[in-house]
Amino acid sequence: MEIYDYLDTHGIDYERHDHPPVFTCDDVNRLVPALPGLKTKNLFICDNKGKQHFLVTVPDEKSVDLKSFGEALAVKKLRFASADRLQTHLALEPGAVTILGVMNDDTQQVRVIVDKAIWEADALQCHPLVNTATLVISLDNVRKFLDATGHEARVMDVPARD
Repeated sequence: MEIYDYLDTHGIDYERHDHPPVFTCDDVNRLVPALPGLKTKNLFICDNKGKQHFLVTVPDEKSVDLKSFGEALAVKKLRFASADRLQTHLALEPGAVTILGVMNDDTQQVRVIVDKAIWEADALQCHPLVNTATLVISLDNVRKFLDATGHEARVMDVPARD
Protein backbone atom coordinates (compact mmCIF):
# COMPACT_ATOMS: atom_id res chain seq x y z
CA MET A 1 0.00 0.00 0.00
CA GLU A 2 1.28 3.44 -0.89
CA ILE A 3 2.10 5.66 2.11
CA TYR A 4 -0.52 8.33 1.39
CA ASP A 5 -3.24 5.69 0.99
CA TYR A 6 -2.10 4.10 4.26
CA LEU A 7 -2.22 7.40 6.13
CA ASP A 8 -5.60 8.32 4.65
CA THR A 9 -7.07 4.84 5.34
CA HIS A 10 -6.06 5.12 9.00
CA GLY A 11 -7.29 8.71 9.41
CA ILE A 12 -3.82 10.12 9.94
CA ASP A 13 -3.64 13.81 9.05
CA TYR A 14 -0.48 15.31 7.56
CA GLU A 15 0.83 18.29 5.61
CA ARG A 16 2.88 17.38 2.53
CA HIS A 17 5.75 19.57 1.28
CA ASP A 18 7.61 18.51 -1.89
CA HIS A 19 11.25 19.52 -2.42
CA PRO A 20 14.45 18.39 -4.19
CA PRO A 21 16.01 15.12 -2.93
CA VAL A 22 17.73 15.47 0.46
CA PHE A 23 20.21 12.95 1.83
CA THR A 24 21.50 14.63 4.99
CA CYS A 25 20.29 17.01 7.67
CA ASP A 26 22.47 19.70 6.04
CA ASP A 27 20.59 19.12 2.76
CA VAL A 28 17.30 19.53 4.62
CA ASN A 29 18.44 22.80 6.16
CA ARG A 30 19.48 24.12 2.73
CA LEU A 31 16.69 22.81 0.51
CA VAL A 32 13.53 22.49 2.60
CA PRO A 33 11.63 25.65 3.54
CA ALA A 34 10.93 26.38 7.19
CA LEU A 35 8.09 24.11 8.31
CA PRO A 36 6.23 23.61 11.57
CA GLY A 37 7.16 20.65 13.76
CA LEU A 38 10.43 19.30 15.03
CA LYS A 39 13.01 18.24 12.43
CA THR A 40 14.03 14.63 12.88
CA LYS A 41 16.96 12.39 12.09
CA ASN A 42 16.28 8.67 11.71
CA LEU A 43 18.87 5.94 12.13
CA PHE A 44 18.47 2.28 11.22
CA ILE A 45 20.83 0.28 13.40
CA CYS A 46 21.35 -3.32 14.43
CA ASP A 47 23.36 -5.36 16.87
CA ASN A 48 26.71 -6.69 15.72
CA LYS A 49 25.22 -10.08 14.75
CA GLY A 50 22.33 -8.51 12.84
CA LYS A 51 19.67 -10.23 14.93
CA GLN A 52 18.09 -7.12 16.47
CA HIS A 53 17.09 -4.05 14.45
CA PHE A 54 16.16 -0.60 15.68
CA LEU A 55 14.68 2.46 14.02
CA VAL A 56 15.79 5.43 16.09
CA THR A 57 14.20 8.87 15.76
CA VAL A 58 16.01 11.82 17.34
CA PRO A 59 16.07 15.61 16.84
CA ASP A 60 18.06 16.44 13.71
CA GLU A 61 20.89 18.13 15.60
CA LYS A 62 21.58 15.14 17.90
CA SER A 63 24.57 12.86 17.26
CA VAL A 64 23.88 9.49 18.84
CA ASP A 65 26.54 7.78 20.96
CA LEU A 66 26.09 4.18 19.76
CA LYS A 67 28.18 2.66 22.57
CA SER A 68 26.19 4.38 25.34
CA PHE A 69 22.95 3.74 23.46
CA GLY A 70 23.74 0.04 23.24
CA GLU A 71 24.44 -0.02 26.98
CA ALA A 72 21.09 1.70 27.65
CA LEU A 73 19.33 -0.97 25.55
CA ALA A 74 21.41 -3.82 27.03
CA VAL A 75 22.59 -4.66 23.51
CA LYS A 76 26.25 -5.21 22.73
CA LYS A 77 27.95 -3.48 19.82
CA LEU A 78 25.38 -1.50 17.89
CA ARG A 79 26.21 -0.52 14.32
CA PHE A 80 24.51 1.11 11.37
CA ALA A 81 22.59 -1.50 9.40
CA SER A 82 23.46 -2.04 5.74
CA ALA A 83 21.43 -0.78 2.81
CA ASP A 84 20.40 -4.40 2.17
CA ARG A 85 19.03 -4.73 5.70
CA LEU A 86 17.24 -1.38 5.33
CA GLN A 87 15.60 -2.64 2.15
CA THR A 88 14.75 -6.05 3.63
CA HIS A 89 13.20 -4.78 6.86
CA LEU A 90 11.71 -1.40 5.93
CA ALA A 91 11.70 -1.36 2.10
CA LEU A 92 13.60 1.95 2.19
CA GLU A 93 16.61 3.36 0.38
CA PRO A 94 19.47 5.13 2.20
CA GLY A 95 18.63 8.82 2.59
CA ALA A 96 14.92 8.09 3.02
CA VAL A 97 14.95 6.51 6.49
CA THR A 98 11.83 7.57 8.37
CA ILE A 99 9.67 6.52 11.28
CA LEU A 100 6.97 5.90 8.66
CA GLY A 101 9.07 3.02 7.31
CA VAL A 102 7.68 0.69 9.97
CA MET A 103 4.50 0.42 7.87
CA ASN A 104 6.58 -2.06 5.81
CA ASP A 105 7.63 -4.09 8.88
CA ASP A 106 4.62 -6.42 8.94
CA THR A 107 6.27 -8.89 11.32
CA GLN A 108 7.38 -6.26 13.86
CA GLN A 109 11.05 -7.24 13.59
CA VAL A 110 12.16 -3.61 14.02
CA ARG A 111 12.00 -1.95 17.42
CA VAL A 112 11.08 1.74 17.38
CA ILE A 113 13.05 4.03 19.69
CA VAL A 114 11.99 7.68 19.95
CA ASP A 115 14.01 10.34 21.72
CA LYS A 116 12.16 11.98 24.60
CA ALA A 117 12.45 15.42 22.94
CA ILE A 118 10.56 14.11 19.91
CA TRP A 119 7.83 12.58 22.08
CA GLU A 120 7.31 15.94 23.81
CA ALA A 121 6.95 17.95 20.56
CA ASP A 122 3.58 19.01 19.15
CA ALA A 123 4.46 17.73 15.67
CA LEU A 124 7.37 16.29 13.76
CA GLN A 125 8.76 16.37 10.25
CA CYS A 126 9.48 13.11 8.44
CA HIS A 127 9.95 11.69 4.96
CA PRO A 128 7.04 9.81 3.33
CA LEU A 129 9.31 6.81 2.47
CA VAL A 130 11.16 8.95 -0.10
CA ASN A 131 13.50 11.89 0.35
CA THR A 132 11.74 14.23 -2.10
CA ALA A 133 9.03 15.36 0.31
CA THR A 134 8.58 16.11 3.99
CA LEU A 135 5.42 15.48 5.95
CA VAL A 136 4.44 17.42 9.06
CA ILE A 137 2.47 15.12 11.37
CA SER A 138 1.15 15.89 14.84
CA LEU A 139 2.47 13.67 17.60
CA ASP A 140 -1.06 12.35 18.21
CA ASN A 141 -1.16 11.22 14.59
CA VAL A 142 2.32 9.67 14.88
CA ARG A 143 1.02 7.65 17.84
CA LYS A 144 -2.04 6.65 15.80
CA PHE A 145 0.27 5.59 12.95
CA LEU A 146 2.44 3.44 15.23
CA ASP A 147 -0.68 1.79 16.69
CA ALA A 148 -1.92 1.04 13.17
CA THR A 149 1.40 -0.65 12.29
CA GLY A 150 1.51 -2.67 15.52
CA HIS A 151 4.67 -0.95 16.75
CA GLU A 152 5.14 0.47 20.21
CA ALA A 153 7.65 3.25 20.61
CA ARG A 154 10.15 3.02 23.41
CA VAL A 155 10.65 6.61 24.51
CA MET A 156 13.99 7.45 26.09
CA ASP A 157 16.67 10.08 26.29
CA VAL A 158 18.89 8.70 23.53
CA PRO A 159 22.54 9.23 24.55
CA ALA A 160 24.32 11.93 22.58
CA ARG A 161 27.96 12.05 21.54
CA ASP A 162 29.98 14.85 23.12
